[in-house]
Amino acid sequence: MPEKKDERRMSRSEAGRKGGEVAHEKGTAHEWDSAEARKAGRKGGEAAHEKGTAHEWSSKEAREAGRKGGEARGSSNS
Repeated sequence: MPEKKDERRMSRSEAGRKGGEVAHEKGTAHEWDSAEARKAGRKGGEAAHEKGTAHEWSSKEAREAGRKGGEARGSSNS
């Protein structure tokens, strides 16, 4: 009797991840520049707000995130 292949269908995220891995191995993966990444992030944020699933930052959370970002960049910006 022949072996059965795994008949489970691959999810879209699994297929995308596999395609991305192959592209990186081949050296053909798209490299995002910072402007493209900002644009994509902005679109995602706008979509999340329209859906009502976006995170709303409290002033305390925003202050903490800003402090951590400043530490990560280094404090030699004076």
